[in-house]
Amino acid sequence: MKQIGIWIDKREAKIVYFKDGKEYFNIISSEVEDFHPGGGSGTRLKGGPQDVVQDSKYLEREGHQFTEFFKEIVNYIAGADEIVIFGPADAGRKFDVELSEKYPKIHGKVRSVEKADSLTDNQLKAWVREYFGSAK
Repeated sequence: MKQIGIWIDKREAKIVYFKDGKEYFNIISSEVEDFHPGGGSGTRLKGGPQDVVQDSKYLEREGHQFTEFFKEIVNYIAGADEIVIFGPADAGRKFDVELSEKYPKIHGKVRSVEKADSLTDNQLKAWVREYFGSAK
């Protein structure tokens, strides 16, 4: 049985999995850009000219970047029997929605989507080990 834990945020996915009593660990980096609207308006005066931010273009580009990131993760976890998704931000929920819409067979193997703070690699491995130890 292949049990996979995916800690995910906007920058990367850390994947821990157990197969045949062995533990494996991999990191998949994303190409999702950070977005910082505004910035230097060129004036110190209140009400001066403001930067125009193209939110819709940014959001569309970000959506495409997330789709590619998620596709790479799906390729890595395709053989899973059980999956838990966790992480500090919204990326875990977005990944779960992507799985339900585009990869229903894999989504059927997701046991839970959990919130978790940033963890060291060893804490992450222990979290997944404990989750699957108590999930049975």
